[in-house]
Amino acid sequence: MSAVYDGPDVPEVVRTPDARFANLPDFAFAPHYHSVSGPAGELRMHYLDEGPRDAPVVLLLHGEPSWCYLYRRMIPLFVAAGYRAVAPDLIGFGRSDKPTRPWYYHFASHVDWLEALVTGLDLTDITLVCQDWGGPVGLGVLARQMPRFARVVAANTMLHTASAELAGRTAWAAHASGEDDSTVNRGLLDWARHGLREAHFEAGDSLQFATVSALAPAVVAAYNAPFPGEWHKAGMRQFPLLIPLTSSDPGAAINRDTWAALSRFDRPFLTLFSDADPTTRGWEALFQERVPGAAGQPHAVLAGAGHFWQEDCGEQAARRIVAWMAG
Repeated sequence: MSAVYDGPDVPEVVRTPDARFANLPDFAFAPHYHSVSGPAGELRMHYLDEGPRDAPVVLLLHGEPSWCYLYRRMIPLFVAAGYRAVAPDLIGFGRSDKPTRPWYYHFASHVDWLEALVTGLDLTDITLVCQDWGGPVGLGVLARQMPRFARVVAANTMLHTASAELAGRTAWAAHASGEDDSTVNRGLLDWARHGLREAHFEAGDSLQFATVSALAPAVVAAYNAPFPGEWHKAGMRQFPLLIPLTSSDPGAAINRDTWAALSRFDRPFLTLFSDADPTTRGWEALFQERVPGAAGQPHAVLAGAGHFWQEDCGEQAARRIVAWMAG
């Protein structure tokens, strides 16, 4: 394989072979695809779509560096409760197409791609369940398409603006500390460096590192399945670098707009943050304070769970969400 991006043997976009997704544990779901466009051209975006097509939608959004496999044990519970479960793979992840040039992966592009899926499928009466980057991307779509969303479950996610008012509010700090300076948590910087420079950046290793429970080797392999080669990892490597660390970052502007929209969101808004995830600690309080729909909701802490709570207590969380929706 060429060591440079512009060699004739490196296509603009790669697609993970279907064989990589055969016989994955607990993953007997049919694939679905929707065409989206953007700076990388026309792309195929994958999503799972289970349950009655005319039922209220539970939109399940993954983050970095996972894919819709993250929700495999939760989807059957939503379907059994009568809901339509839609779980996309963000562009660059899972079975979705993967541009090979890192400059195609803008924060705004991820919001645009997901919005194209939501509007293209004409999803309405949506309960958004978002974790990690699924939060900024999914809530960014909500800010543009608010009438489509009935409820939100924010779980181990964040909306970085790098504003000075965030000082002391989050465990992984990223906030202005003077006119031209920012204070940034070392772990956050190390994560960005790891994604950019680590020679062997594997999704499965990251999932195991950020869960409390021990993942079976076959599950770790399933998280690695979408990324058979380095050219498939451009999106995975880019996400940590898209976290806004300064208030002038374009992503900070997107999140400021999202916060402005959320300040008007008076529909039910639930936070489910886990007790063993320092990366997002503190953001639950900000959501509860700033979103009108969060008032009076049964916010909870997921005990004994890491950043990827879906692996540690996914079924328990799904039952909690179903009960909340019914109430």
